[in-house]
Amino acid sequence: MISTGEIIALSVFSGVYALIMSEKIHRTVAAMVGASVIMVLNIVPWDKIPKYLDLGTILLLAGMMTVVNIAKDSGLFEYIAIKTAKLSKGDPMKVLLLFSVITALVSAFLDNVTTVLLLTPMLIYITRQMDVNPVPFLLAEVFASNIGGTATLIGDPPNIMIGSAAGLSFNDFILNMAPIAFLDLFVTVGIIYLAYRSAMNAHSNRSEVITLSIMSLNEEDAIKDRMLFRKSIVMIAAIIVAFFFHDKLGLQPAVIALTGASILLLWSGASPEYALEKVEWATLFFFGGLFIIVGSLVETGAIDQLADWMLGYVHTEGQAILLISWFSAFSSAIVDNIPFTATMIPLIKAMGNSMSTYPLWWALSLGACLGGNGTAIGASANVVVVGMAYREGIKITFGDFLKVGMVIMVATVGLGSALIWLRYVGL
Repeated sequence: MISTGEIIALSVFSGVYALIMSEKIHRTVAAMVGASVIMVLNIVPWDKIPKYLDLGTILLLAGMMTVVNIAKDSGLFEYIAIKTAKLSKGDPMKVLLLFSVITALVSAFLDNVTTVLLLTPMLIYITRQMDVNPVPFLLAEVFASNIGGTATLIGDPPNIMIGSAAGLSFNDFILNMAPIAFLDLFVTVGIIYLAYRSAMNAHSNRSEVITLSIMSLNEEDAIKDRMLFRKSIVMIAAIIVAFFFHDKLGLQPAVIALTGASILLLWSGASPEYALEKVEWATLFFFGGLFIIVGSLVETGAIDQLADWMLGYVHTEGQAILLISWFSAFSSAIVDNIPFTATMIPLIKAMGNSMSTYPLWWALSLGACLGGNGTAIGASANVVVVGMAYREGIKITFGDFLKVGMVIMVATVGLGSALIWLRYVGL
């Protein structure tokens, strides 16, 4: 029997999602209105709002956005962008591949959102210098960040939750998920190229001129403030190192990001009004609203009921691997993968009475992490890149993302689930 609370939560969620897809109103407005309805009707009690708001994600974003905004004024990102463009000699396919690999590698060890915050300004700069459509490059960056995050224990929040609940080590993730992520990355680059090959080929007609233009750029000329340039490099490097050891330091990533932002503000003498004005506040409020709306589905038990119903049809380990992979993928393309993963963990543990759960954890990791590639709101990195692109006058619509993202999600999850199934069940 569906309760009144569930009906309201599902209706608000469906309505907000429909508004986001239609793009008739800004996604931030839709999320804020939906969250307001949930709070006014007390579907999620006020004292439980912090539980679902995920301040760790929001404050991490705010801190890293501030760092990036300060560093941007030094010319750091233009400097790295020119270096990368010259390495690729202005070839769009090489830029696409190079940035995808770099993004995936960094995302395997750092938070996906931090990765795209650092790399997106460079990628936008490069594509403008090459005079090519930036959309395929930005989409490739998003997909690569989510794929790279799948590879390690610390690459994506669902993996951290799974590792803690199941007692899985860093090496367990490397052995089971890294090979899948490696193959999925190159499948993704291939799909992006096929989807946008006309734009890539159009570039070849003027490639010689653009190559000469790219190779004539001097990266040293991009440095606007050499002192700020050095301070930014030192601070970003320190933040990244601290992220690596945050568990040993006993600090949350959000604390590290905010501390780094505070120190850089103080050290650089940058105007806080300017640095904070450039923060993607619309993106942060979108996250806040969406977290509350998804929290209502968890609070009312709607997600629990759906998961219980799906898992009621599982009778063998092979069926469980495939069902959990695909159910997690399609669910994570729609709802935030953190509360979803939290809901699935006890259900998978309960299945340990009738089958081995070891391969099921990899199925959950695969679906929860890669399902985010399906839609523009499926993962935090997606929302951040779309928001940053919009601020730069680059429009990536929900439909544009969906057309490519859903194909990539199906291809990568299909390959990954098949590999897990073959490894643990066999032919």
